[in-house]
Amino acid sequence: MVKQWAQELWMDESGIGVVEMILILVVLIGLVLIFKNQLKSLVDGIFKEIQTKTNTIYS
Repeated sequence: MVKQWAQELWMDESGIGVVEMILILVVLIGLVLIFKNQLKSLVDGIFKEIQTKTNTIYS
């Protein structure tokens, strides 16, 4: 009975999606940490551009 339960648990693939999602999140978090400075400068540049464009529209 225990052997059959262990074999069914081993063959069960329903948890594969969760493991894949966790691995994808770990990779994405790693990439964000590696490229943190570049991403920050990119986002700052985008927001500066938005700010200057909105200032010229409202002026």
